[in-house]
Amino acid sequence: MGDINFESVWKVYPDGTQAVRAVDLAIEDGALMVLVGPSGCGKTTLLRMVAGLEEVTAGTIRIGDRAINDVPAKARDIAMVFQNYALYPHMTVYDNQAFGLRLRRLPKGEIDTRVKGIAGVLGLMEELRKKPGQLSGGQRQRVAMGRAIVRQPQAFLMDEPLSNLDAKLRVQMRSEISRMQRDLGTTMIYVTHDQTEAMTMGTQVAVMKKGDLQQVAPPDDLFARPANLFVAGFIGSPAMNFVQAKITRDNGDAFVSFGDARLRIDEEAVAERPALARYDGRSLVLGIRPDATEDASIARDAPADRRFAAVAELRETVGSEAYVHFILDAEPVVTEDTRELASDTGGEMLRKLEAEASQHRTPFVARMRARSRARVGERVDVAVDTRELHFFDPETGAGIYD
Repeated sequence: MGDINFESVWKVYPDGTQAVRAVDLAIEDGALMVLVGPSGCGKTTLLRMVAGLEEVTAGTIRIGDRAINDVPAKARDIAMVFQNYALYPHMTVYDNQAFGLRLRRLPKGEIDTRVKGIAGVLGLMEELRKKPGQLSGGQRQRVAMGRAIVRQPQAFLMDEPLSNLDAKLRVQMRSEISRMQRDLGTTMIYVTHDQTEAMTMGTQVAVMKKGDLQQVAPPDDLFARPANLFVAGFIGSPAMNFVQAKITRDNGDAFVSFGDARLRIDEEAVAERPALARYDGRSLVLGIRPDATEDASIARDAPADRRFAAVAELRETVGSEAYVHFILDAEPVVTEDTRELASDTGGEMLRKLEAEASQHRTPFVARMRARSRARVGERVDVAVDTRELHFFDPETGAGIYD
């Protein structure tokens, strides 16, 4: 086993498309690194270059001390699990898992021991004589994983392996993949578009946008200290709310204003962001996650200077929570990053962003307890935990911290 390192790696196609640009990334031996980002961000291309399915235009990829740019795919000692499983339909489960071992001419006894051992771990012992067409989607995915695991490679590469499964099975399978990777201790690179998968599975998460690496960090750090607007908006569901705002000081306290709202920033948040002092009296981008809000009639201990009022446009109640949508009379944030985030959720969202921007209005989503009395068409007092505010430079989009 060994580390996997990308050293200024580029992938440029003959038509000039830059799919991956100057990526530097170090993946420690035994880590589960998740590559996440919108469709077309370059994450699958990066994975395919490790697998030897795409040539590296420039830079170097190393596994351990060995540069693998010119090493044939079959000699790289890695195993890949694809989105579409890629099983041999005419072979049994046993033969699908044994196929690679037979090509390596391992002894029959060792092949049998490995295949049955992994089948036991994956709950496939009763399915070994069946063919893929007789299996459920989850079982076929387990067979694909077993075929990779049984080889005992230096690294596993997984390209959106759960995207064809239903929601309940995805939750089950991602926990199984995490457990098996941890038990095996083998390095894994896992590609997904689903940020929930990324945040629940990865020991490290790398966020990509248009071929560029935006931030690499443990999941909790990505959530708490996003490097920029794009990472902040991509990580978290529902997504972070952004609004143009201004910082002011009053008797030593810091306040942030947007539209008719004025919130006192918690001293803890100010202390953790020394660079915020440079923005006194200036405009910046304010970020508020939906889970930093509550119906003020429920959060009765929330001070008046940590609330704002708005008219509810839509309410979605999901179990114990309610997502309440507002349109604020405040300047929206329309940048390359916010356009990219809106595009990723569909063309309709981008059109909505631009339409609201033309009227100087900002969509806002609050997460409240289901017993909230917020109703469509009524004015609601929204309490904000100002310890959880985020701030970004309006020109660069970079997070404001130290």
